[in-house]
Formats: sequence, C-alpha cells, structure tokens
Amino acid sequence: MSASVESWHRPLTEAVRRALRAAPDEMSMRDLLFLEAWEMQARPDIASTLRAGQIRRANPLLAEEIRAELRGGRVVPVSSRPQ
Repeated sequence: MSASVESWHRPLTEAVRRALRAAPDEMSMRDLLFLEAWEMQARPDIASTLRAGQIRRANPLLAEEIRAELRGGRVVPVSSRPQ
C-alpha cells in the first residue's frame, strides 16, 4: 500500500485488509477504504452515497463481509493491534 493511501486511512476490517492486498492500483485502494468508512458511518451527501453504491455494486461480497464484521464486533482498532 502506498504511503499516501496508508496515511489517509488504515483498514479496520479483515475483509478490507485482504482486498487491499489484491487491489491493482491506488484508486482501487482508495475505493476499498472509502467503502469501509462508509459502512462504518454513512455520510449524508449525495456524492458519497452514489460513490458508496457504485463500489458496493462492483463488490457485493466484500460489502457484505465488511458489514458482517462490523455487526459482529470483530473490528480491531488500530491502536490495539500488535505491531
């Protein structure tokens, strides 16, 4: 993961961590991180809503995995992860 993407947001779910390893480019990484953030707390603006919907349609299984992890409380905060 490039420094610019990593500094924006670190993945909190295992589903996104796995997807990031297979992401072909930085824009894909940004989309994956955006989707995770959206699933955690949706933004009320139309642009974010449309972007999240488009990413979810392109990655329906990933979106469901993220939601399942978040519902199950299996997300490990960055500050609690072993280094």
